[in-house]
Amino acid sequence: MRLITFDALRCLDIPGTHYLKPELMFCHKEDIKVADWVLFPDYWQVNSLVYGLRKRIFPSVSSYHLGHDKIEMTRAFWTLCPEQVPRTLILPATPAAIEQVLDSFTFPFIAKEVRNSMGRGVHLMDSAAAFGEYCRANPVLYVQEHLPIARDLRVVYVGDQVIAAYWRRGAAGEFRNNVACGGEIDFEDIPAPALDLVRRVARALGIDHAGFDVAEIDGHYYLLEFNTLFGTAGLSRRRISLGQYVLDYLARTSPPPTPDLPTCALAPGALRWPR
Repeated sequence: MRLITFDALRCLDIPGTHYLKPELMFCHKEDIKVADWVLFPDYWQVNSLVYGLRKRIFPSVSSYHLGHDKIEMTRAFWTLCPEQVPRTLILPATPAAIEQVLDSFTFPFIAKEVRNSMGRGVHLMDSAAAFGEYCRANPVLYVQEHLPIARDLRVVYVGDQVIAAYWRRGAAGEFRNNVACGGEIDFEDIPAPALDLVRRVARALGIDHAGFDVAEIDGHYYLLEFNTLFGTAGLSRRRISLGQYVLDYLARTSPPPTPDLPTCALAPGALRWPR
C-alpha cells in the first residue's frame, strides 16, 4: 500500500508511510492522488482530501466530523442511544438559556467547552458565580449532569474492533478521571456490556479510531464522549502496537490494486514508493 501521513509521530509504528508537512499539501497534490490512504490529516485538510481529491483517509471522515465537536457528537449519540447519554442541555449563551440551565440543574453540574480534550475544558460548576464565568467565556452552553462516579472506562476502538479497555481512577480531589489529569489506570474487571455499547455505536457512526469514555452507575452505562486523537498511555502499559492494528485494518479494507496504474511525474526528491 502507498501511505501518506501528515502526522509523523502517530505513524512511527506504521511501516512504509511517507510524511508530508500539512502546510505543503497543495504542493503535493499529484503525490496524494496516487496514494492508497492518507493517514492522520489535520482537521482543516479533511474536506479537501475527501471531497476535492476523493481520497480515503484514516481516521474516517465520520471520526473527524463527529469527534471534532462535542455538540455534533452528542446529537449523534441522541439519535442512536439517548438512554446512554447523561442528561445534557446544549443552548446559546443567552440570559434565557442561562436561566433555563439553572432551573434544570442543581449544583454541582458539569459544563464543557465544545472543542477540547484530555480533560481540558471540562469544568465542575459548584456555584452561580462559577457558571456565570463559564457563560461569559463560551457562546454555546454545553451542560451535563454530574454523575456520581470515582472512575470511568476508556475503550479504545481501532478499525472495526475494540483493542483495549481500562478503568481510569481520578486523583485525590480531582473530579476528572483523565490520565492527563493524574488518573490511574486499572485493567481489572472490564464489563462486557460497555464494550458491546462502544462496538455498536462505533459501527453505526462509522468511527474507526477513537478512545471512548464510558461511565457506569448501578450496571447502566453512559457514553460521555470519544476522542479521535487519544492518549496511548494505557496501550503502552499493555505493549499494544496501535500501528499494527491500523495497518491490518487498512490492508483488509483497501480496494484491490489497479493494474497498470500510471506513475505521476515527480519532481527530484519527491516521494517514490517501492514497486
